[in-house]
Amino acid sequence: MISAKARTGIAAVALTAATIATAQTANAPAQDTGRNSTSALNLPQNPTVFGTPIPSVVKASAIVNGEVITQTDIDQRLALLAIANGTEIPKEEAERLRVQVLRNLIDESLQIQAAKAAEIEVTDADIDRTVARVAQNVNQKPEELANFLKSRGSSIRSIRRQIQGEIAWSRLQRAKIESQVSVGDEEVKAVIDRLTASKGTQEYRVGEIFLAATPANQAQVLANAQKITAALRQGGSFVGYARQFSEASTAAVGGDLGWVRPEQLPEQLSAAVRQMGPGQLSEPIPVSGGFSIIAVQDTRRILTADPRNAVLSLKQVSINFPRGTTNPQAQSTLARFSQAAQNVGGCGGAEKIAADFNGDVVQSDQVKLRDLPPALQQMMLPMQVGQATRPFGSLEEGVRILVICGRDEENADNAPSADQVFAQLTEERVNMRARRYLRDLRRDAVIDFR
Repeated sequence: MISAKARTGIAAVALTAATIATAQTANAPAQDTGRNSTSALNLPQNPTVFGTPIPSVVKASAIVNGEVITQTDIDQRLALLAIANGTEIPKEEAERLRVQVLRNLIDESLQIQAAKAAEIEVTDADIDRTVARVAQNVNQKPEELANFLKSRGSSIRSIRRQIQGEIAWSRLQRAKIESQVSVGDEEVKAVIDRLTASKGTQEYRVGEIFLAATPANQAQVLANAQKITAALRQGGSFVGYARQFSEASTAAVGGDLGWVRPEQLPEQLSAAVRQMGPGQLSEPIPVSGGFSIIAVQDTRRILTADPRNAVLSLKQVSINFPRGTTNPQAQSTLARFSQAAQNVGGCGGAEKIAADFNGDVVQSDQVKLRDLPPALQQMMLPMQVGQATRPFGSLEEGVRILVICGRDEENADNAPSADQVFAQLTEERVNMRARRYLRDLRRDAVIDFR
């Protein structure tokens, strides 16, 4: 098996060789020998073909200021989206998504080209470090990640290109946009004053997918946004779709806007967010310059202590069952394990339970209650130090309990600092200017669709 990059190189060499051969044949004198040119090969008339098909010829789908984007580039990036979603993309959606992926690749090319024109360099070492982090996040080495991507129709080349685009665009924004954005002390003070006046009201952890639109293509962009929303409601990854399709600068972090107060958002988004709860997704919302899809990931109250912000010290006791154990067979052990958890007798009892059940103990400090799965959050909110959860897990992957060894509650005064407010206001203005900058790059580009 060979990589997509190698296949592209081989196709280019083959094309060159074929062109030379054609020219040589055209210049040669005509000879009519009266015999079939393949007769010496003694070929069968109805051959049986073995092996795998030769990869199709890579065709250009667009040329952006002289830089070629191939159908292979599109297919491999589409495969990345399928990997992010953890599911195959339906055939009826594939063609629509190919169009959107091509637009993203065009924008990516423009961003990389603009960075190069500004003498901003993204080195292989920069990309290698990010690839290593991506691989580490899925418990793989970069070589294993490359094989994984290849086995699913994508390639390490595709993800490296995406990383290059994100780094280049981020550095270009810092060099060209952030230096021109100013936020005054009075503006920061005004935000802090509003927050103080809003003590006890809700703030939200929000994700956004922004799709730019003009009066000419507004209907088409809205239709695309509605299809993305439908895919997300069917279980699609918001982070995956945001990274691939969002045209906001937050695309690189999966559309995450962080913790925001409604008054910090545009009016249309603010009104929608106030009506939403954790885990809810909006319909496409018309905003200045396009449409936004909003996801509320969590909520909390401004300047008010939230018990879910408690930081825990935990001991986990896990027990395993032989492969093939059925639920009826495990019931007796599970009942004894549950009873032992109720009578754990403090954090020090975890080791005794593990010894009694031939289990394992893992200690973990600085665990945020908010970061635990929702079901465990609800179970552990009223629990005190020294208590253990009910058993949870599965017979296949192990059943476990968590014992609370320590609990540090949040300080009620969680007001953001002036520096934090300054950073958020700056980011919002950089985001707006970045959209305009990319719009100008598109307007000035020479793009040839094939």
